[in-house]
Amino acid sequence: MKIKHLIFSIVLFLSWQFGASQELKLTYDKAAANWNEALPLGNGRIGAMVYGGVDKEEIQLNEETIWAGRPGNNVPKGKYNDIVKIRQLLVEGKNKEAQDLSNLAFPRAAPEGLDYGMPYQTFGSLHLGFPAHHSPVHYQRELNLNKAIATVSYNVDGVNYRREMFTSLVDSVLLIRITADKEKSISMDLNWKSPHRDVHIGKKNGALFLRGKGGQVDAKEGQVVFYGFVYPQVKGGQINHLDRQIIIKDADEVILYVSIGTNFKNYHDLSINPEQKATRVFEQAKRISYAKAVENHVGKYQKYFNRVKLDLGNNAQAKKTTDVRIREFATNFDPQLVALYFQFGRYLLISSSQPGGQPANLQGIWNAKLSPPWDSKYTININTEMNYWPAEVGNLSEMHEPLFSMLKDLSITGQESAREMYRARGWNAHHNTDLWRITGVVDGGFYGMWPLGGAWLSQHIWQHYLYHGDKQFLRDYYDVLKGAALFYLDVLTKDPSGKWLVVSPSISPENSYEPGSVGVSAGTTMDNQLLFDVFNNFIHASTFLEDDAVLRDSVRRCLEQLPPMQIGQHGQLQEWLKDLDRTNDHHRHISHLYGLFPSGQISPFRNPDLAQAAKNSLIYRGDKSTGWSMGWKVNWWARLLDGNQSYKLIKDQLSPAPEEQQGQNGGTYPNLLDAHPPFQIDGNFGCTSGIAEMLLQSYDGSIFLLPAWPDELPSGEVKGLAARGGFIIDMSWKEGKLTALKVLSTLGGNCRIRVSHNTQLSWQGKPLQKANGENTNAFFAVDEIKKPLIKTKKGMLEIPRTVLYDISTSKGGAYEFAVQ
Repeated sequence: MKIKHLIFSIVLFLSWQFGASQELKLTYDKAAANWNEALPLGNGRIGAMVYGGVDKEEIQLNEETIWAGRPGNNVPKGKYNDIVKIRQLLVEGKNKEAQDLSNLAFPRAAPEGLDYGMPYQTFGSLHLGFPAHHSPVHYQRELNLNKAIATVSYNVDGVNYRREMFTSLVDSVLLIRITADKEKSISMDLNWKSPHRDVHIGKKNGALFLRGKGGQVDAKEGQVVFYGFVYPQVKGGQINHLDRQIIIKDADEVILYVSIGTNFKNYHDLSINPEQKATRVFEQAKRISYAKAVENHVGKYQKYFNRVKLDLGNNAQAKKTTDVRIREFATNFDPQLVALYFQFGRYLLISSSQPGGQPANLQGIWNAKLSPPWDSKYTININTEMNYWPAEVGNLSEMHEPLFSMLKDLSITGQESAREMYRARGWNAHHNTDLWRITGVVDGGFYGMWPLGGAWLSQHIWQHYLYHGDKQFLRDYYDVLKGAALFYLDVLTKDPSGKWLVVSPSISPENSYEPGSVGVSAGTTMDNQLLFDVFNNFIHASTFLEDDAVLRDSVRRCLEQLPPMQIGQHGQLQEWLKDLDRTNDHHRHISHLYGLFPSGQISPFRNPDLAQAAKNSLIYRGDKSTGWSMGWKVNWWARLLDGNQSYKLIKDQLSPAPEEQQGQNGGTYPNLLDAHPPFQIDGNFGCTSGIAEMLLQSYDGSIFLLPAWPDELPSGEVKGLAARGGFIIDMSWKEGKLTALKVLSTLGGNCRIRVSHNTQLSWQGKPLQKANGENTNAFFAVDEIKKPLIKTKKGMLEIPRTVLYDISTSKGGAYEFAVQ
């Protein structure tokens, strides 16, 4: 896979002649006043938030494996009979009693001996003091997305000072270079601060170290031991090492190396020596010059980042600082901010999810607290999945690897919850997990009674295969798909009407259908949609790999007995088996629209009635919500081919986030990070995915170009977006119409392109062949859904006129089309 990415990265790089002067930078004219103004750096393992202070600089640090607690699952014993009884109460229509029993069996507070997941925790902060730096002029702070480097520069008393910082993707350390344009001008001090109680700060071998241990939460005593240090490399001047501080005087240049290690080896093994790890990483890093370290870091970063370019034009707004641009975005046309926001999402994914490491959590790898909101865990009823929506289409598939690795872990730990709680084969997870790969119920019998977290996560394996066609990858992760299918094969039961097979008990994530927070139910629409995908994915995978034919037939029979989607009394897509939706329900979760996105079960072209029903549900729920919810809505409206509404949601999201930490206001902080509030990274990733969906969709049997592009952004150019089937797309447009198109085929096979009806494509002087029937390319196969049950129709979706073209491609071939 690495060779393949290298090949088409080179091809694309040679073709990129546009946008070379376009600066992708977050810029500010003052230091950060709080964490939501600081700038994020990351190499997957180490995260840093840079404040950019003048006399006092703080760099808050994280390491991806510093979590509270210790190895162990949270699966309760003796709950199978409760689950059976809840299921029976639902059959009898005693919904309130079922919810009460669920709350009793799985209390809101973790019972003694169990936990509801451990929090991701900060390492601490490195503080740099510059006592003589007062009244600066020409201050500038920036984050360069093209290089993944942050800088702070200013002038004090006629001397120009500059700090350059990056978390090296090659050397796995944080590097800080401090310079001045006058000799002997750098005098500073270094010290550590950490909110952890169990920490020790001291000096060793010319470095200042901080050693500590993750905290205890609930019944789990913290067992993650961490060790980090800062080592100064000084040109000129003097160094004084105190017990808890380093003082540097009259230096010409200072380079700081920050290295962190923990004892974490994997979710059940804490046998690494953290000091030895941190020291080994540092010793390797200091062997090369700073200039070479920068070159290596930027080179590796750009191998990923430069695959995709997006140019939407520029104007005077781009010259303003980023915080001002966010405040003015609603009233001042700023197309470059949209491109910057899209690329910032890709930057965050590269920075927080590197192969061999942990997946990005609720805050990526950036968290300043010991007890962050929602523990900064992996919430797998939407948020973790959303983090990875940009991975494939954004041409960053390597960043997907940590999620696949976690899935393998969960397919092992999840066997315990499947066996103990449901007496089922295979594996499952509920709506939360953490570093220790817990799979039991979290947050009680209302929020936590959702046994489909693994079902949703497993979709990422199949989608990755559809983009790359890597059979070895499919073999490596086949048991994860098989184990998910086995679990639901065993737990499916007849719904209360006796018509269909459903999961019971379950919920439609975090929503309720009766007063008094009654959410436990049987056969929610999202569950049925997820099972449709779980079963089809297994059927296709086992067929391609020629394995498990008998099991495949059993799964197919269950698939045929799943409920169809339903359109209810308000013309809405029903959220539950019964028609219980309320038009005044503005809940942030609209989980039953999973079938529209990220799944592809609802298509405006194939299922216009369902698409209109999904649109009605979106209208009833409203636009304004939490940041991640608005990010999901951008994708939904794009799938409904309404680019103007998608762009309206982007504008809502790019409004300044309030400082208060309550409510469901959404918005964006001055550092471009998403606000729930408070900060959650999924909104950033959701909007990046949404912008890609507005530009290109490949879920419905073809590659649809500009399916939902807004009128307010009439012209632009994008290169390097990925489509299913191994196709890479470069295109430009003017006045909303496609003007240039190039397709790189990494796998070969039929390439079916959908464009506006008034667009004609030709290749080598000949018009392309118009398409008929289903796409012969297996990566574009569409699984047929059941005919929906319709109670009431409301409205008729406006479907644009389009034309489909086919062209046969060869592996490695590049195809440049004439567009008329």
